[in-house]
Amino acid sequence: MNRRLPALLRQFGRDPLGLGPAAQSRHSRELKARTASADRVVQSVCPFCAVGCGQKVYVKDEKVVQIEGDPDSPISRGRLCPKGAASENLVNSPLREKKVKYRPPHATAWQELDLERAMDMIADRVVQTRAQTWEAANAQGQPLNRTLGMAFLGGATLDTEENYLIKKFFTAAGAVSIENQARI
Repeated sequence: MNRRLPALLRQFGRDPLGLGPAAQSRHSRELKARTASADRVVQSVCPFCAVGCGQKVYVKDEKVVQIEGDPDSPISRGRLCPKGAASENLVNSPLREKKVKYRPPHATAWQELDLERAMDMIADRVVQTRAQTWEAANAQGQPLNRTLGMAFLGGATLDTEENYLIKKFFTAAGAVSIENQARI
């Protein structure tokens, strides 16, 4: 059938309701799915909350090109909330910071630090805070072995193993206030 005929005339043939080929423009017929060019598909779990919706991550040339809900997931059956649907921006956003930034006390601008220096600064502050706020025992002499001077709030973009290790570390350091954003 001639594709140059108006859709109204084309639908009188094999597509009387105009829902199939008769309604498609040339542009629509030539469109390809964003996922068609992917080299591989990796199954993953959405990092934003504790629900654990399944995701399919489409990778081309070792870069994430698309993330969609996994229809085989018994939890989400292919659906994602707005945050999960936008999770591709976690890796591809042009606004994503890729360098350590630090703003010293009373400064008005951020400065870049190398990762090793930033990690040393954090470790020094954790050790100093723990030493200054350590409570070995209460007034009656009962052992406490804790610090109320630091707390930790984990993020849902960390995986289970990372949150487990963080919980173990802060518990071993004597911190009492340990929580995860996914539970709040």
